[in-house]
Amino acid sequence: MATKDDLLTDALRLPIHERAEMVRELLSSLDGEPEEDVEAAWTAEIRRRLDDVRAGRAKTISAEESLQRLDAILAKARPLR
Repeated sequence: MATKDDLLTDALRLPIHERAEMVRELLSSLDGEPEEDVEAAWTAEIRRRLDDVRAGRAKTISAEESLQRLDAILAKARPLR
């Protein structure tokens, strides 16, 4: 049986997209099976938010503005050295 170090060495030889897929699958395996009520709650929340956007009840911003706001928040949280 291969050791963790053997597997890691082999994984690091893979192309980046295959390594990223492997990471996603490994992380997903740590979560276990999603609980039905949690999935249903997220589905309902997503639908509610989409309905709000479509009905004009939600204010949207561009991705650029969103990233600018996030940069400002992060700059306050941990100033660059």
